[in-house]
Amino acid sequence: MSNKPIHIVRSSMPPFEKYIEKIRPLWDSCWLTNMGVLHNELEERIAKYLEVPYTQLFANGHLALEAAIQALDLKGEVITTPFTFASTTHAIVRANLVPVFCDIDPITYNIDPKKIESLITPRTSAILAVHVYGTPCNVKEIQEIADRYNLKVVYDSAHAFGVKLDGLGIGNFGDISMFSFHGTKVFHTVEGGGLSFRDEKLIHRLKSIKNFGLAPQGVISEIGTNAKMSEFHAAMGLCNLDILDGEIFKRKLVVERYYENFEKLEGIQLLPRYSNVDSNYMYFPILLTDEFRKNRERVTQELSNNYIYARKYFYPLTSKFDCYKNKFINSYTPIAEYVSERILALPLYADLALDDVDRICAIIKG
Repeated sequence: MSNKPIHIVRSSMPPFEKYIEKIRPLWDSCWLTNMGVLHNELEERIAKYLEVPYTQLFANGHLALEAAIQALDLKGEVITTPFTFASTTHAIVRANLVPVFCDIDPITYNIDPKKIESLITPRTSAILAVHVYGTPCNVKEIQEIADRYNLKVVYDSAHAFGVKLDGLGIGNFGDISMFSFHGTKVFHTVEGGGLSFRDEKLIHRLKSIKNFGLAPQGVISEIGTNAKMSEFHAAMGLCNLDILDGEIFKRKLVVERYYENFEKLEGIQLLPRYSNVDSNYMYFPILLTDEFRKNRERVTQELSNNYIYARKYFYPLTSKFDCYKNKFINSYTPIAEYVSERILALPLYADLALDDVDRICAIIKG
């Protein structure tokens, strides 16, 4: 038994010399932040890679999501999913809005459009959906509901960088999409995030929000924050974009090996694979159903005993957080609760050896 730890994620890194070469000019320019040359180059390249009209870069994905909510002038209630990372719900609450939790689809784990409409009230201003694990939401049905009730649509696309649906970049749907460039993601800038959108008028508003509310001529046009991406982070992004397609291909091989091991195993539910989706192979979650002979706690412990670290991702539901206790009227979300209590994300990164994948699967099946 190997005692070398296998963690759930491991950051992809570009060649060290390439990164050093990219940041070397900063010692001459001394321009380290405030939308410098590297920042602007990365912004253009990301828009091209995602095949979206406009992008804005931020210090991290969470601040980008908060800026999106502010730029769209959302009010009152926002219908969202409880099966997500804390950031999604926190961004709503920190904007003094009320999250209304909608149940999820039992197959994709994304928000269930069929359950959205009954939650809409006169106070509803938006739907904030999440492309969970990089699987696209039912964007068509969500948009139809939003159009019917004059609602904004924001997508938390933290997991979905580079994903395409029917050949179209995932950042083209809704009013704004947020991407995370955290070090654990398929594409990263160490820390960072971005927004994609179609409305050109949002460009200046978002630039102002992320830079203390500053507008041209030094006017403070609104209450802003400091969410600018530095040149050092942009440099890492530029280097990682150059290797991204290769990293995604290596992740694909890992995912395919997992499917080979688990596809015919009774009691384990896998995410479906769709012919009209170009995946980025961000996560590999398994749902340990009640028919499986071992529960999640036992599987997690057996893996840990072998220095393999999986993650209960997402658990608990954000609607169950202690900090929200007795603050919001939680909608009935039995499917989200069932999934949250049984889901387990397995190690997945570009350099994970296929032999290690087989070993992980053997422990789970054993």
